[in-house]
Amino acid sequence: MASTPTDLGHLPGVVRDYLAAHARGDVTAAAECFTPAAVVVDDGSTCRGREEIRDWLGRSSTEYTWTATPTAAVRRGSGHWNVVQRLTGDFPGGAADLAYDFTIDDALITALVIGPA
Repeated sequence: MASTPTDLGHLPGVVRDYLAAHARGDVTAAAECFTPAAVVVDDGSTCRGREEIRDWLGRSSTEYTWTATPTAAVRRGSGHWNVVQRLTGDFPGGAADLAYDFTIDDALITALVIGPA
């Protein structure tokens, strides 16, 4: 299916909820956006299941101080969304554009792959 650019406000609710919860450091709310068997791939490591995802969220929320600004969203097909965010903070380099590739099923995130935009 072709990619369709979209307004950030038209993202699925679970994606908006995840992005908002993660940005404010609410690990519990962010983890609840995932299915119990979800998979997250970030920075070369893979988390499987909500417990591992909750641990990853806890580490990523406290390792550095950062802010995220969504800059683009593209629907890649039924249940597949790509969101680009500009992160700025006290991490090495101070700024990065990251692509968040979401797969959604039954109103929850089943997979999230994070990489360079």
